[in-house]
Amino acid sequence: MIFYGEKQKSMLDEEQAVSDELEAAELEAEEAEETAAESSIYDGCTDEELLAHIRSCDGDEALDYLINKYRNFVRSKARSYFLIGADREDIVQEGMIGFFKAIRDYREDKLSSFRAFAELCVTRQIITAIKTATRQKHIPLNSYVSLNKPIYDEDSDRTLLDVLSGARISDPEELVISHEEFIDIEQKMEEILSDLEWRVLMSYLDGKSYQEIAVDLHRQVKSIDNALQRVKRKLEKYMESRGDDLDIGTVYRGLTTINRGVRTSEE
Repeated sequence: MIFYGEKQKSMLDEEQAVSDELEAAELEAEEAEETAAESSIYDGCTDEELLAHIRSCDGDEALDYLINKYRNFVRSKARSYFLIGADREDIVQEGMIGFFKAIRDYREDKLSSFRAFAELCVTRQIITAIKTATRQKHIPLNSYVSLNKPIYDEDSDRTLLDVLSGARISDPEELVISHEEFIDIEQKMEEILSDLEWRVLMSYLDGKSYQEIAVDLHRQVKSIDNALQRVKRKLEKYMESRGDDLDIGTVYRGLTTINRGVRTSEE
């Protein structure tokens, strides 16, 4: 036991050493970048002046300077979002695409500053990518069930039902559930969820954003967030009480189908 404890401690020390080395390397890179920025001929230029240089015949250096200046800004915006089937860098890249669009489309006669315009373009590009990835018609094409849509609220980075994220479909037979069983589950859920919680959940599964649901139900975005958190807790408790192997993600796929079928019949 003593030998194992010493070995484990050694492994932890090695991991800490690697972490320290990575942190030192990152700090060194940041210092180098700051030094380069300080020595740049564009140091002290306004964003609008940089844009004028970029649009001149020889604006590559000015473009690099502006990109480096806003790189961390784009990363900070990307942290608030989650994109199905993508990692964090993919979201950053979407943000950078939005930033390049801001450089391309900004006009000095606009009332807003370039920074405000760039923030709008970055956010819009990320949200567009997320909506495309989470659109209802794409759900059958995903290799796993994930309802992690972003909350477009700077004060909250939570997503819907974290328990669903990464729930992979390994065997199609596991998804085969009788229609009667789905009806039973639906009826039980209608019992345990309040009217607001049910309406919010159905709207979310229909592909609507937090803002759209809030407008439809005449509620605040925070109220929608809280309702979905209550849904998560109630459903987790209910699924545990069932005592079977039914995956929660499968339940939501079935509910989405039922919801879509009901809506089609009403139309």
